[in-house]
Amino acid sequence: RRYPRARRARPERMVLKRIFSKNAVRADASDERPRKRRRGLRLPKRARTDVRAPGRKFTIVTTAALPWMTGTSVNPLLRAIYLAHGDETREVTLLVPWLALHDQAIVFPKRATFATPEAQTKYVMDWARARVGFEPRIKITWYPGRYATDKGSIVPVGDITTRVPKQDRDVAILEEPEHLCWYHPGARWTSRFKHVVGIIHTNYLEYARREEDGERKESILRWINHLTTRCHTHKVIKLSDAVQDFARSITSNVHGVSNGFIDAGKAKSKEIKRSGSGAFTRGAYFIGKCVWAKGYSELMHVVGDFNEQYAKKGERLEMDVYGDGDDFKEVQTEFARKNLPLNLLGRLDHADAKILDYKIFINPSLSDVVATTSAEALAMGKFVVCAEHPSNAFFATFPNCRTYSNMDEFAKVIREVMASVPKPMTEAEIHRLTWEAATERLLDAAAPCDETKHTIQAHFSDWFAARFHNAVTCSEALRCLIGGGAGTLVPPDDLANWSPDSWGGGLMDRKPFAADFGCAAP
Repeated sequence: RRYPRARRARPERMVLKRIFSKNAVRADASDERPRKRRRGLRLPKRARTDVRAPGRKFTIVTTAALPWMTGTSVNPLLRAIYLAHGDETREVTLLVPWLALHDQAIVFPKRATFATPEAQTKYVMDWARARVGFEPRIKITWYPGRYATDKGSIVPVGDITTRVPKQDRDVAILEEPEHLCWYHPGARWTSRFKHVVGIIHTNYLEYARREEDGERKESILRWINHLTTRCHTHKVIKLSDAVQDFARSITSNVHGVSNGFIDAGKAKSKEIKRSGSGAFTRGAYFIGKCVWAKGYSELMHVVGDFNEQYAKKGERLEMDVYGDGDDFKEVQTEFARKNLPLNLLGRLDHADAKILDYKIFINPSLSDVVATTSAEALAMGKFVVCAEHPSNAFFATFPNCRTYSNMDEFAKVIREVMASVPKPMTEAEIHRLTWEAATERLLDAAAPCDETKHTIQAHFSDWFAARFHNAVTCSEALRCLIGGGAGTLVPPDDLANWSPDSWGGGLMDRKPFAADFGCAAP
């Protein structure tokens, strides 16, 4: 009987299999047998992206730091504090920009400067401690940034993802992800962190639209914003629908107000019950950064038109205006030229005791995404008069908020609030304004949704877009051309002793403020 011969393995197949075996290559390199891969406890994919899970490590990255009193310095700081305060197992790090001394003198009020990051950290923590009323349980770290005088904002220097230790790269919250990633030269944030959430603060398209050749700038910026957020985030939270559409986005107001404003509002409610309209000794006011795009043009329009066309005999709308910024002198000159009853009084903290005496906060701005000052005014028990606009949709649900869509409605609303007294808010309404409620909304909105699940085509599209963007931002010459600034590709070794050259803008940047700040005009 004949039996079939056993097949012998082909030597060439064995050789090829060995050559292309990763374990074999490692073994050849170390002259050891391949080691078995350790199988540690791995969380399911859903658990790795569950931001409510105990022990998660959050890194909140923003584009500004105190003492610059702007929304992207104050709100991310308070978000970090209340995120850590809500769960003792969470570790929260706030990553903020460090400016060289020359840039500090430009940005910070009264030309304040800090010699070291440690000194500025102490200032920030002291301010936070006084604002929230308890000991913040957060860590503050710094990345190098340059103040771009042509943009009025801070540009990160180098790949700032490397500022976070590998063991802490868990959940990243990018405040203004488009801004942080315009000139980002390193790896994708989504490849460095397990879950990346972007929060859109600023309507940059509105700013671009108001500049020279605004339509072209707006269309280019719209595409860049969409590209950078898609490449570097898993989820995008829009504070309101006043901004452009983004991939994998949801709309939710995840900002809150400090307890100091709420306590002031409760005290004012008791005073109203005792004294009625006598609880307020001043009329209307506006507070905001003094740049034209922050509502000053609209303010001049509504106040001027009301007094000229709608005011009855003996009726006149006068306002105190608080704010400081790049356009302060121009705004002051324009108020005087048009003889408007607007008193421009300079910078003032919204928590100042003077503000408590005002009854009406008028905010006609159409460029905001969500106006923190409107939320603070509501918390203090005031009337808020604002435009019927997506940025004000959250505030319009409160009984003391009045909206208008034209001058006829504005005049009607102004007469109504001048003749009445704000209603005390209920506990439920007050809670909606708190940072505790805002933190809950954040955790809900940050959760991955079905849209987060990519197809292979979407993965390839994101990868290709990221490679293209990285190729542009990793070139010093191209960075300078598109406005990233010279010397912003490689970070300095020592932040405290860093002394960069004067800022220079790109081809499409406006150049009105360089000379005013003592910088070399680009």
